[in-house]
Amino acid sequence: MTVFLVATLGKGSLDLYSMRLARYLDVPVIRTDIYQRVFERFNKPLLSLSTLDEIRETWQFARKMDAAEGIPHFPSHHFGRVGFMMKKPFIITVHDLIRYFDMIGYGPLIHRPNVKDRFWLNLDYHGVKKAAKIIVPSGRTKLDLMKFLGVPEDKIRVIYHGVDEVFKPIKGWRPCEEPYVLFVGSEHPRKNLTTLLIAFGKLKKEYPEFRDVKLVKAGRIGGGEEDFRRRTLELIKSLGIEKDVVFVDWISQESLASMYTNAEVFAFPSLYEGFGWPPVEAMACGCPVISSNTSCMPEILGDAALYVNPRDVDGWKEALALILSDSNLRRKLASRALERAKFFTWERAAKGTLEVYREVEEQYSHKLKLLEPLPKLEVSKLELPCKVPVSG
Repeated sequence: MTVFLVATLGKGSLDLYSMRLARYLDVPVIRTDIYQRVFERFNKPLLSLSTLDEIRETWQFARKMDAAEGIPHFPSHHFGRVGFMMKKPFIITVHDLIRYFDMIGYGPLIHRPNVKDRFWLNLDYHGVKKAAKIIVPSGRTKLDLMKFLGVPEDKIRVIYHGVDEVFKPIKGWRPCEEPYVLFVGSEHPRKNLTTLLIAFGKLKKEYPEFRDVKLVKAGRIGGGEEDFRRRTLELIKSLGIEKDVVFVDWISQESLASMYTNAEVFAFPSLYEGFGWPPVEAMACGCPVISSNTSCMPEILGDAALYVNPRDVDGWKEALALILSDSNLRRKLASRALERAKFFTWERAAKGTLEVYREVEEQYSHKLKLLEPLPKLEVSKLELPCKVPVSG
């Protein structure tokens, strides 16, 4: 009884995780756009045709997973709703509990879920608890699963994400001629761009030597739950830094690597992360990093970053001033960053994932034979919602 990987199509970080594993794992892979449709349907009304479509699609997908030959590995916690409806065992990767915390009233880290979203998120987390094994990208997420969902420790395996080989020092494209502080991420509340913008505004007012420095904000705005960009622009205007903030949306990985390399410093004031790709990508490009001291960030970044309380505006202002004015410190952090980033490879992530697959295969191969048999579908013949061919 073998494990197969479900890979999702899209441009988000969770899609990237599944597509990278598909490249490095020598196991059967199926591809689907079902997660992309989950993402697009957040904050839609409960009483709508969309809800009926979601129920039908999720039920049909669960039935196909039950009928497929082998044990599925779902690449994100939003497949928990599928696992909840399944009869056979499955593996699932839980990247974080961001939506869970929004659901129980913390934050908001992204957006308070409406009635429909709460229904689906509850199914997700009930499904997560059903999983045979749970893969997480940090010890912080493991502790959150144990504390908030009551998942037994022996069910969880920490496997750090990898960083793509394209992220390396490369002096190429830059978003502006002036020196710049770089922020990469969405404009969700949990990313805490507000603190960075206020700190940057104070830096510009109190330190005339940094009058030419820009703040580059790169990455998508966020989902459709809220007008996140409007809030960002209103804050920038109130701070009087409209001419000092540069927005960059989707760009190629090569351009992003150049942008990391050319930055004076990468700033990551996030309130909560399951892993945090951007600062690791920045480190792999030799960019000095200032990070929040919360969540998993000290675990992931080690001694290769400066840390500041994410709520301490003056602390961020002073950290920016320090690193912008001290070239020796920038070189020291860059050297540590390059060394630290070497640990996070997709080869290492794939090796750990395969070990989990073998454990589950050994544990369930004899048990599955005792289940009431369903008509079996080979993974290679499985028809998925996106109708994308299967690869082995």
